[in-house]
Amino acid sequence: MLKEFKEFLLKGNLIEIAVGLILALAFSAVVTSFVNDIVMQIVAAVFGQPDFSSLTIDIGDGRIRYGAFLNALIAFVIIGFVLFLILKAYNKAMEMAGKGPEADEDEEQLVLLREIRDALNRR
Repeated sequence: MLKEFKEFLLKGNLIEIAVGLILALAFSAVVTSFVNDIVMQIVAAVFGQPDFSSLTIDIGDGRIRYGAFLNALIAFVIIGFVLFLILKAYNKAMEMAGKGPEADEDEEQLVLLREIRDALNRR
């Protein structure tokens, strides 16, 4: 059982996932710094506050901290946009290398057309 576990740990996919996770954590730190140190400083210059975390609504004894939510939402949108740009560049590179989704569709269509041709030739 220990041998199987060792083989599982050493499989390429698990290593790739671990590397991806580490890169994602590092990327998260970079984006967080970008949001906090650049974007929110621009917000501070425009709105006179370093961020939105002080924005609240008091309801009875409770407090809704919608400003903190806005901060998280801004970070999420920026991360999503950056990931979109990265994926777009990746897909374009794969397409140029002939390995993108369009290449797969073309290859699949070619296979189907050949099957149709062969079926017609047999008649």
